[in-house]
Amino acid sequence: MIQGFKDFISRGNVVDMAVGVIIAGAFAPIIKAITDLLLGFIAAIFGQPNFDQVGHFTLNGAEFYPGTIITALINFLIVAAAIYFFVVVPINKMRERKAAGLEEETAAPTEDVALLTEIRDLLARQNH
Repeated sequence: MIQGFKDFISRGNVVDMAVGVIIAGAFAPIIKAITDLLLGFIAAIFGQPNFDQVGHFTLNGAEFYPGTIITALINFLIVAAAIYFFVVVPINKMRERKAAGLEEETAAPTEDVALLTEIRDLLARQNH
């Protein structure tokens, strides 16, 4: 059972996911600062930093705030745009530059092919 757990933890995708979660945690304050900045502009335009009170109504004593959906949607779009422009675009540019600078390398022959080539060359020298 312990070996199975070690195998699971040592898989590359688990480690990559853990690194991604840690990076996301470190990136969260940046996204929050951008969101707060943009919500400040919304507050300057509309008089409040969110739309939670927009369309507020009461029905049979229950209060409904459909504006919270608008606020959540705007927050999602801000976060998605920040991640796209500050993470995805730079990484894609970096990959493009790296791919443009690399030439296709000839694959090194496998060990058995290299050994067979060596035997062939030795036989060819003996025959001449």
